[in-house]
Amino acid sequence: MATDLNAPLGQNRKERPARKRDLRRDLRHCGLSLGALAVIGLSAWSALSPGHQTRSPAMPAATATLATEPAPPSEGKKARPEALHRSGALAGAHVEAVLTDDGATVRKYTPRARETGGPALIGVEPTRGQDPRMAALPNESLLEDRPEGRLPVIGPDGLRPMEQYARPWSGARGTRIAIVVGGLGLSQTGTQRALRALPPEVTLAFAAAGNSLQRWMQEARRNGHEILLQVPMEPFDYPNNDPGPHALRVSSDAGKNLAELHRSMGQITNYTGVMNYLGGRFLSDSDALEPVMRDLGKRGLLFLDDGTSTQSLSGTLAGAFDVPHGFADLVLDGELSRNAILRRLDELERIARRNGTAIGVASAFDESVAAIAEWIEEAGGRGIEVVGVAALVKDPKQN
Repeated sequence: MATDLNAPLGQNRKERPARKRDLRRDLRHCGLSLGALAVIGLSAWSALSPGHQTRSPAMPAATATLATEPAPPSEGKKARPEALHRSGALAGAHVEAVLTDDGATVRKYTPRARETGGPALIGVEPTRGQDPRMAALPNESLLEDRPEGRLPVIGPDGLRPMEQYARPWSGARGTRIAIVVGGLGLSQTGTQRALRALPPEVTLAFAAAGNSLQRWMQEARRNGHEILLQVPMEPFDYPNNDPGPHALRVSSDAGKNLAELHRSMGQITNYTGVMNYLGGRFLSDSDALEPVMRDLGKRGLLFLDDGTSTQSLSGTLAGAFDVPHGFADLVLDGELSRNAILRRLDELERIARRNGTAIGVASAFDESVAAIAEWIEEAGGRGIEVVGVAALVKDPKQN
């Protein structure tokens, strides 16, 4: 509508209300057209953009009002897949374990609903060793909850803790040596020094009577160490030489000794097996030792005898119950001096060159840690491979 600028002032005033109504009507029409054009332009830009998988014609003005409704997926664009949930091998199963009178464990598997809906991604665990990023965490399928703590068991697929937590090695059949440093956890400063100084090839044995064991275990595993659990056992000169209040004793019945064993086992996780702490008398008594060996075999753990008792029956009973078993060839720090320990390490090397393998044990004394770290640094140049102890034990299932 045009306004006559030459019209009298009073006439323009009379026409103002009508002009306002006409102006509002024109603006509404204009706004509707601009909105339709905006929707059409946006649809055309989206269709021609590189991220769009198909080109579609611009939306007609007649359908512009439907732009706010959810659009159906375009013909060339696949629907987004449902998220996958990581799940364990037993996420869809209920497992019931029953202990029979002869000591065997019978497991019954029945289906149950998974905790999460939709498809599940079941990871494949390696049969030997762990991903270094996960080495400080236990494999949940290799644990059972007991009043004494979380105890190791053989997995539903037959995987043993000895295999899962073993330190991988090259597989070459050259000269191999395992060195086990025990007593970790008894001294906070000594444990910290050993973890800082010893190379990851050294196997670390944590004393069940130690402190902050779970924290030290996690640090050791993150550093690449294979670990053992040292269980206190009765020596010949008990009580003058007392291994501690929870030691396995010859005078205790099988139930008491197994309860003490399980208490020690529940202190940490991620260990390949058990090593004796003292225990000359206990290891020489077949009646006392048999239930312990039977339990270790049932749980898929190895047993390392420190070799200090010539009367030990651990080898005989380990073979009877399919327990992976090893004997230490030498105690490296019987004399606590750097030169004496280095001489013993050289002797250990001679044994390994003669037999192909050898196992040495030591305690986490400052002199022992320093000498072992020094010797290992040079051993590789002489063709010696230092491996985790699980690589050297006699495994009935592998022989």
